[in-house]
Amino acid sequence: MPIIPELNLPWLECSIVLPLIGAAACAITKRKEASQTIAIVFTWLTLICTGCEFFDFTMLNTFEASDHWDFISWVSQQKILVIDELSAPLLPLTALLYLLTVVSTLHTKTKRFSFGMALISEAIVLATLSCHTPWLIILLQAISCVPPWIELRNRGASTRVFSIHMGLFLVLMTVGWLLIDKTGNPENANLIPVAFLIAAALLRAGVIPGHLWMNDLFENASLGTAFLFVAPMTGAYVVMHLVLPFTPSWAMQSIAVLSLITAVYSAGMAMIQNEARRFFCYLFLSQASLVLTGLEIVTTIGLTGALCVWLSISLSLGGFVLTLRSIESRIGRVRLDRFNGMYEHTPTLGGLFLLTGLASIGFPGTIGFVGMELLVEGAVGVFPIAGLAVVVAAALNGIAILRAYFRIFTGKKFQTLAVLRSKPSERFAVILLAVLVLGGGIWPQPSVSSRHHAANSLMKIRNDSVRGHEVENK
Repeated sequence: MPIIPELNLPWLECSIVLPLIGAAACAITKRKEASQTIAIVFTWLTLICTGCEFFDFTMLNTFEASDHWDFISWVSQQKILVIDELSAPLLPLTALLYLLTVVSTLHTKTKRFSFGMALISEAIVLATLSCHTPWLIILLQAISCVPPWIELRNRGASTRVFSIHMGLFLVLMTVGWLLIDKTGNPENANLIPVAFLIAAALLRAGVIPGHLWMNDLFENASLGTAFLFVAPMTGAYVVMHLVLPFTPSWAMQSIAVLSLITAVYSAGMAMIQNEARRFFCYLFLSQASLVLTGLEIVTTIGLTGALCVWLSISLSLGGFVLTLRSIESRIGRVRLDRFNGMYEHTPTLGGLFLLTGLASIGFPGTIGFVGMELLVEGAVGVFPIAGLAVVVAAALNGIAILRAYFRIFTGKKFQTLAVLRSKPSERFAVILLAVLVLGGGIWPQPSVSSRHHAANSLMKIRNDSVRGHEVENK
């Protein structure tokens, strides 16, 4: 077994333990304002740890690295906390999304948003992205379903749809990997367990017809909780580590077709929604399906584009949903069948809404532009019509975003005596996200180069695995 390089300090363990300590502190205090302050402090510390982890990993100039201490490995005698070029930038990105969600939560939302549960959820997601052990990934995926389920229960909403879909996801994933584990070598697995894993990953990613749970979650949970549950795209992470290395190309490309159908269908549905939450749910589902399409095309260009888009839509749609959440904090659930006229009250939020929305579809000059171009080129190289479908999905999403912008921010001025202008915490989120979105578009080389190198390494691992399987069959 090759020796895995170690990070210079135990950044991974710290980034997982800190949110858990913060959650314990939030459970002790009874005041929501104090809980938010605690959550802000610990999400800041977690972001610093994940940022140091990314810098430390970059300096090692390697494909993967393990934690410096990794206390769990002392008991299990194997490395548990391991990151690679795929997950290294996802950790600080995830920590940033949690920080901005906590910071931008206004007092009108604090009673409906659990800061302690958010910190527990952050620890689970960071542990998942820091893990390569299949059974531990499956266990963490199971635990990650608990916080949103508890919130649905506490809000008096039905948990049936969410429980059925997530229960089926966990059963398929457990049975699939159990059958593979019995062979002693994933490369020797037959099509049945692979099909179980693929079905589980697609269900978790919301590919049709397994997308109903996502609509239900956005409808009944708090907007922050729903977004943080889907934003890290752990379904795609499962595909990369449990499916991609040994699944035949024809099977992966068949899944890409399903993902592409979902992307176009969801984009069309986003155009006709009259409720802002459902609109965002379909928008996110469409963009996430484009990422899955690139991951399953199994070419270096397509994979590079998918990895770039993965980062760009997580960041841009993070800003998008924070804007929508801030508007909800002022006027309640937002309807898109009328003009709300919010621009004069919150012009800063209006600008961020438009900027992040266009960035998510790859508008020139934003962080998503290069990634979307690579994704289209990779899709055309495998299925010429697939490139057209990606462009159609992006165009429909663009129309849906502009429609939502005009319905929320333009029209007759919203009449109220309350002061609705942006708060300092919201302006902080706006400025930071605008810098990242525009900075990534103006200087895309570092992120694209990193994603291209990761795509080459992943393709090499997959090709070696497939080649070894073919030799064994002969």
